[in-house]
Amino acid sequence: MHLLNLGILAHVDAGKTSLTERLLHTAGVTDEIGSVDRGSTRTDTLALERQRGITIKSAVVSFPLDSVTVNLIDTPGHPDFIAEVERVLGVLDGAVLVVSAVEGVQAQTRVLMRTLRRLRIPTLVFVNKIDRRGARDASVLDEMTRRLAVPLVPMGTAAGLGTRAARFVPGLGPSALDVLADHDDDLLAAYVTHGISAGRLDAALVAQTRQGLVHPVWFGSALTGAGVAELVTGVERLLPPASGDPDGPLSGTVFKVERGPAGEKIAYARIFSGTLRVRDRVPFSHGAEEGDGRGEGSARRKGDGRGAGDGRVEGRITALTVFDHGGDVRREEAGAGRIARLWGLGGVRIGDALGTPGRATGHHFAPPTLETVVVPGPGTDRRALHLALTQLAEQDPLIGVRHDELRKETSVSLYGEVQKEVIESTLADEYGLDVTFRETTTLCVERPAGSGAAVEFNRKDGNPFLATVGLRVDAAPPGSGVRFGLEVELGSMPYAFFKAVEDTVRDTLGQGLHGWQVTDCAVTITHSGYSPRQSHAHQGFDKSMSSTGYDFRGLTPLVLVEALRRARTVVYEPMHRFRIEAPADTLGALLPVLARLGAVPESTGGRDRAGVLEGAVPAARVHELGQRLPGLTRGEGELETAFDHYAPVARGPLPERPRTDHNPLDRKEYLLNVTRRVGD
Repeated sequence: MHLLNLGILAHVDAGKTSLTERLLHTAGVTDEIGSVDRGSTRTDTLALERQRGITIKSAVVSFPLDSVTVNLIDTPGHPDFIAEVERVLGVLDGAVLVVSAVEGVQAQTRVLMRTLRRLRIPTLVFVNKIDRRGARDASVLDEMTRRLAVPLVPMGTAAGLGTRAARFVPGLGPSALDVLADHDDDLLAAYVTHGISAGRLDAALVAQTRQGLVHPVWFGSALTGAGVAELVTGVERLLPPASGDPDGPLSGTVFKVERGPAGEKIAYARIFSGTLRVRDRVPFSHGAEEGDGRGEGSARRKGDGRGAGDGRVEGRITALTVFDHGGDVRREEAGAGRIARLWGLGGVRIGDALGTPGRATGHHFAPPTLETVVVPGPGTDRRALHLALTQLAEQDPLIGVRHDELRKETSVSLYGEVQKEVIESTLADEYGLDVTFRETTTLCVERPAGSGAAVEFNRKDGNPFLATVGLRVDAAPPGSGVRFGLEVELGSMPYAFFKAVEDTVRDTLGQGLHGWQVTDCAVTITHSGYSPRQSHAHQGFDKSMSSTGYDFRGLTPLVLVEALRRARTVVYEPMHRFRIEAPADTLGALLPVLARLGAVPESTGGRDRAGVLEGAVPAARVHELGQRLPGLTRGEGELETAFDHYAPVARGPLPERPRTDHNPLDRKEYLLNVTRRVGD
C-alpha cells in the first residue's frame, strides 16, 4: 500500500482540528468524533491545547484508505505558532487548506497559500462550516480567487447553506475546463476540435493537481460530515503518494523533537530514502546556520555527540515507532516514505538531516520579531529555569533563549503575546516554575553599511594573545545571511585554529555595534599566524609559549568589532505588510494616523462602498494600529498584518540592545574580563 504524508493547514478557528477528527472517524480509526470544545480531540494532546481549544504543537496520526495509508499532520493555525507549521512543510507530499465558509479568506489563509504555492506542494481546499449561519459558497469562491490569486477548480456546489442539512453536491462545472486549459494547450485544442471526454478532463485534473498547478475545492462541514467523504476521495485520487527507494542511501529530515516521560529525547523524522533500523548507527548533520539571513539565530550550532567538529554527528537508534491506524506502533525498521519517532539520537535537533541531506527545509515564514525577558517568581531557581527554557528551545529553536550573565537575565524571542502565555503555562505545568515577563520589545537586526578591515598581530601592539587574526567585513545582499571565507592558505596554521576563528565570528555577530544580530555580510580571514607548539628544555608543553584555541577565540571578537566599526552598521527594524479593509469614507481619517505610526501606505482600492488600504508599518506599531482601527472605522475595519521585510530605523534614536558578552567594544573592559589584564 502507498503512503501519503498530508498536512492540514488553516487560519485559527477555521475548523482544521475538527476536520482531522472527522477524517479519522470517516476512515474508521475512531468510533467517536473528538471535540475541540470538550477537549477530546485525538491530535490536541497537550493539556494547554485542550484548555485553550487551539493547536500549539503539530501532531501526527495515521489512517488507511483503500489504496493509500495517510500520515496526517495537524498543524497550529494561530500565527504565534507559525514556526511549528514551517517545520512540517518540508516533509509533506500534499496538503489540505481549510477555509471558513463564514469568515472566508483570513490573514493566515493568504500566508499559507502563498507558501504552499512557492514550495509547489499539491494542495486541496476544503471550505468548512457550510452549516453555520452566514455561510457562503459562491462569494467565498470568488473571494479566494481574488485574494489568494490561485487557480481553483470547484468540485461541486453547496446546498442548504446555513442549516444543519447543508450538503455538498458533487460535479465539475464549466469553469473547470477553463482553469485546466490555462495550463494545457493540448486540452484546449482538443476541446475546440472534437470536445473533451470526462476521462480526459479527469486525467488533466489529476496531473495538474499533483504538480501544484491547480487546487480543487470542496464545500462541507467537519461538524456534520457533509462533503468529507468526497474530500477523502480527492485526497486518495488527486494527491501524489510518497516516493523514495527503501533500498537507497539513507536520507531523512527531523521536523519535531519532544521529551519523553523520563526526559529522553524523541525525534520525529520523515524518511525520504533508505531504511532506518533499530540498533543502526545513524549519522546526522546540524545545519551550518539556524537563521535564514534575516537575523534570527545565525550563530553556528555546536555538535553535541560523536563527530569531528564538522557538523556531522552520530547516534544509535535504540527504538522506533511508525504511525498506523490512529496511533504509533513499535517496529524494527522504517523505510522510505514513512514518518517515524526515533529514540537514541541524544544530540539531534530540529532541521537535522539524517544520512545524506535530502529535501531542503529552509525557512519559509517570517522570523520572530519580538523579545521579552523572563522574570523568575519568588523561590524560582534560576538554573532550573535556564534548563527548562533550553529544553523548550529544543522543541522550538526560534524561541532563541538568550542569557545575560552580567544582569542575571534570560530572554526569549517570540511571535506574539499568545506564545508568551503558552510559555508561562508550560513552565508552570510541566516544570513547576513560576515566571512573569517584562514588556515585549521589538527585535531588530544590524547590517554592515560597507566594508571594513582590522588585524592584530601575534605579540605586537598590546595584543596579549598568541595569535594573528585579520578580518574583513563586507556588506552582502539582503537575505544572504553570513558567509565566511579565507584569503590565506588553509595550511598556514592548524585547521582547529581556523575553526575557532569561524565559530567565534559567528557567535560574536550575535551582537553588533548596537547589540543586535548582524546579518547579510561576508567575513573573510585576511591574516593568520600562530606560535608553534614549544616548551622549555626538558619540560612538557608550555601553553604560555604556544598558541591554543583560547588565543584565537579571545582575539577574534576584538578584531571583528573593529572591522565592523570601520564598515559601520545600520540598524534595521522589522516591517509588517498591512491590509486594511474599511468603509471608503473612513480612509481619509486613517491616513494621518498611519503616518504618525510610521506606516507607508502604498496602494488603495476597493469594491462597492468598501475601501482597501495596503502598505508597510513598523512591527512595533502593529498592536497600536489594531487598537485604534475600530474607533477610526466605526468598528467595521478589518486589519491583516504579516512580517514582510526589514527597513532602516528612520525615526527617533537608534534602538540599543544590552550586551550579554564581555563587550569587545571596550578593549580595556574586554581584556580585564577575558585575560584579567589589559595588555602591554
